[in-house]
Amino acid sequence: MQATLRSEEAVAVDAVSAIDVIAEVVRDARPGETPARLCAAAVRLLPVVGASVSLRSSGMSLRLAASNSMASYLAELQTTLGDGPWLNAYRTGTPVLACDLAAGRDMHRWPLFARQATAVGVQAVYSLPLGSDDGLTVGTLDLYRDTRGELTEDELRRAQLLASVMTLALTTLPREESGGEEAWLGGLATEHDEVYQAIGMVMAQLGVDADEASVRLRARAFAQGRTALEVAHDVVSHREPLDGD
Repeated sequence: MQATLRSEEAVAVDAVSAIDVIAEVVRDARPGETPARLCAAAVRLLPVVGASVSLRSSGMSLRLAASNSMASYLAELQTTLGDGPWLNAYRTGTPVLACDLAAGRDMHRWPLFARQATAVGVQAVYSLPLGSDDGLTVGTLDLYRDTRGELTEDELRRAQLLASVMTLALTTLPREESGGEEAWLGGLATEHDEVYQAIGMVMAQLGVDADEASVRLRARAFAQGRTALEVAHDVVSHREPLDGD
């Protein structure tokens, strides 16, 4: 009984410590800065070298913020490939913990992503869904580690706490002061507006639905060794021809 109480006390202390770090990191942040600040908090609180947050919309995942360029690259890579731990976490609404991308089951589940991730030094990815209690998932918080291995129970609790705070930030923070016409969240993904425009252009010209247009955009990006965002920019700028191939 005493051992159980000590364990519960330790969990409570760990949670308070994590909350203190989160509060310190986001203090004085404008709403639009909060997701990136929380990604930075993840790197402080967990044995990871990077973190990113992505939202899912119109058949594609859009990177919203990242702690560093490596995390940003891997978030964009998962979008371009249309595959990776984030997609499983989004679809199931449960955490997906890929603990070893260099060998075994995780490497075979996402071979293209695993090859690119390990090439930049990432051995494990932990993807946590962002959503509400009614089962609605809007995106993922992805954590990148440079060594293989599982998260401990305490580390997983901290990761889930960060995911809960991130969900709260994405759904309830006040609007940014920008004329008062658009919510701050819309402004965060401004650069990804071109993705929606490009998908619409592909749909109109090739007569396909949004999912098919998204697949074609990603396939073109992968074939060219670029990100889906880069190809979308060229489609919207009419520098990338649209065809039925």
